[in-house]
Amino acid sequence: MRVLIADKFEDSGVEALKVAGCDVVVEPGLGPDTLPEALAGNEPEILIVRSTKVPAAVIEGQDSLKGIIRAGAGHDNVDSVAAASKGVAVCNCPGMNAVAVAELAMGHIINCDRRLPAQDAELRTGHWNKKEYAKARGLKGLSLLLVGMGAIGREVATRANAFGMDVVGWSRSLTPQSAEQYGVRFGGSTQADLRELLGQADVVSVHVAATPETKGMCDSGFFGSMKEGSYFINTARGTLVDEAALLDAIKTKSLRVGTDVYQNQPGTPDEPFQTPMSAAGVCCSHHCGASTDQAQQAVAAETVRIVTEYQKTSQFINVVNALQPA
Repeated sequence: MRVLIADKFEDSGVEALKVAGCDVVVEPGLGPDTLPEALAGNEPEILIVRSTKVPAAVIEGQDSLKGIIRAGAGHDNVDSVAAASKGVAVCNCPGMNAVAVAELAMGHIINCDRRLPAQDAELRTGHWNKKEYAKARGLKGLSLLLVGMGAIGREVATRANAFGMDVVGWSRSLTPQSAEQYGVRFGGSTQADLRELLGQADVVSVHVAATPETKGMCDSGFFGSMKEGSYFINTARGTLVDEAALLDAIKTKSLRVGTDVYQNQPGTPDEPFQTPMSAAGVCCSHHCGASTDQAQQAVAAETVRIVTEYQKTSQFINVVNALQPA
């Protein structure tokens, strides 16, 4: 069975696939424009990607392809509907990088409070400004609202509790019983609950999946409900946020922001990219929340497990799209 890896991938995963008897082709520099040719030339049964975008145009006409594995949790870079119409399973690796993303979320929360990048930049200009940067609230006792209580939200809760924060959870599926199990206060599960919670939280961190229902959920109404001077963290997906509304709220409500994700992110490595989110006051990172050695080893192992289960049973696990009946 031939496997095409169209992204960076751990050497341990490549070797494990070879040991499992796979013919592995690794081409980490591929993108939407070059994927069709690579697929046609290699005729893989399975395609593995991380950040590389796989739109419908790439999937169409690929008769050899049976499965696409997104080596991570989110899968919005793959057109799952187009894949399903071709009978191609789209699989992901849920929970494998939850700790890594949670760690970055906490880093952004700390940066919003202590403004570490701004401090570093000002010191590099030779300006000593202790009076300004001594103005920090401290995280202990601050109210943290977690919007989404999946694997990542739960890992953030564990770390925020260790900092002495007052952690509140909101999710459509959250119950008082599950909130207690996760170590958070139950905030509710309705949109009305969310809007009320936004007005009470010192820090809001978003951890929901990118779906048609969540697209643009952080809009002018969302930010308008937030407290003056509060912190907003997004390590989920850029499509969740109306960036114009967020930039307006930064000006009108003095929000401090940390973000790892953006609208219209590049689909290939080292592609030029400009975002309005790099405005003053926004701490930006390169959608690297899941990119720790620990997380990538775990994701690679789960990816290999998906492939080897398919080899044994001809069935894919962790399937996120509804395949059309034959």
